[in-house]
Amino acid sequence: MSICQSFYYKIIYTSKGGVNILNQVILVGRLTRDLQVNKSKNGIKVTTIPLAIPRSFKNIEGVYETDFIDCLAFDNIAENTEQYCKKGDIIGVKGRLQSRQIEEEGVKKNIMEIISEKVTFLSSKSKDEKEEKD
Repeated sequence: MSICQSFYYKIIYTSKGGVNILNQVILVGRLTRDLQVNKSKNGIKVTTIPLAIPRSFKNIEGVYETDFIDCLAFDNIAENTEQYCKKGDIIGVKGRLQSRQIEEEGVKKNIMEIISEKVTFLSSKSKDEKEEKD
């Protein structure tokens, strides 16, 4: 049993009397750009963490595709990620899916967002490049 399967098994089957309901997302990928923290109307610090995540299988043409997924981070998570991570770094994001409704040109749309609850800095591109040069 892999670590992910073991983790999933523990979360789903540990409650008494049934199955827990779970809204959790775990992503590992490379930053596609440097981050910039902004302040919302309410004064909350926010940034978008853009991740490039290669798929582990080839498409019908025999090519590995990459998914580009944006995650929202707030306050300290946003500040720390901006301070310590740069384009090309590998990071892990643990969070949850959140849906909200927006209105564009009079049309209501539901959008799904990933809200980052924990960000782990896994490797730095500049550090990796230094090790390769040595």
